[in-house]
Amino acid sequence: MIRIALKGPQLLQALFVCMVLTNCANSQSLNLFSPDYDVKLGKQVSAEIASDPKQFPVLPEKGNEEVYRYVRGISKNIVNSGKVKYRDKFAWEVKIIDDDKTLNAFCTPGGYIYVYTGLIKFLDSEDQLAGVLGHEIAHADMRHSTRQLTKVYGISALLELVRKDPNPSTVEQIAFGLLNLKFSRSHEKEADGQSVVYLCNSQYHAAGAAGFFKKMEGKGSNPPEFISTHPNPGNRVEAIEKKAKQLGCSGGKTRQTEYQRIKRLLD
Repeated sequence: MIRIALKGPQLLQALFVCMVLTNCANSQSLNLFSPDYDVKLGKQVSAEIASDPKQFPVLPEKGNEEVYRYVRGISKNIVNSGKVKYRDKFAWEVKIIDDDKTLNAFCTPGGYIYVYTGLIKFLDSEDQLAGVLGHEIAHADMRHSTRQLTKVYGISALLELVRKDPNPSTVEQIAFGLLNLKFSRSHEKEADGQSVVYLCNSQYHAAGAAGFFKKMEGKGSNPPEFISTHPNPGNRVEAIEKKAKQLGCSGGKTRQTEYQRIKRLLD
């Protein structure tokens, strides 16, 4: 028997090839990054956003304490649902972007949550916002960004990780690329379903995200990322409502009156 000793990068390349070959049937779930790297990337992305107030004008906390308390309360309920795998590892920090023209929200790796005022004003009830936040939290908790990055950076990123002192410029480059990263349709479907799971045992109508997609039907201008990557809101409404029915979710609160009061605070 001939034995070949592989060390360092060679060993990791061999492992990578092996992982790809054995996971080709489930490539969407392949992730060569550790959760610790999600944390590192999240911090870097958060720093990139903070350094670009023109593109990401964060709503000041002063004078908007009640709005922040409200949105953070919703996200806290989701994170504490008992269904978030990285509840204690990721940051789960909430910032509101002061942009009424953008109907969007997103969550970076490591749990930095951003919600646009345009989305808050567009929605009608708290369960709808909870549904969208659940969708974004799911992207982070299911580590969709680094799963997607595995496809893009694969071997080179893994080799970078084995260094004792990773090159900060590499981390920064990857983090910057995350701001323009598009999720696959399968990841969007997973996030939709997981949003229902998060809300199922809560007071909320578990299919809250379906309310958002119903409102988006027929609205063709500047759709959010999670619409543009899967352009049929009707199909998503059906899938979300079916998931809630299958799980036997019983919550039905929409808290529409309170939601409208919070919306008025942003006027």
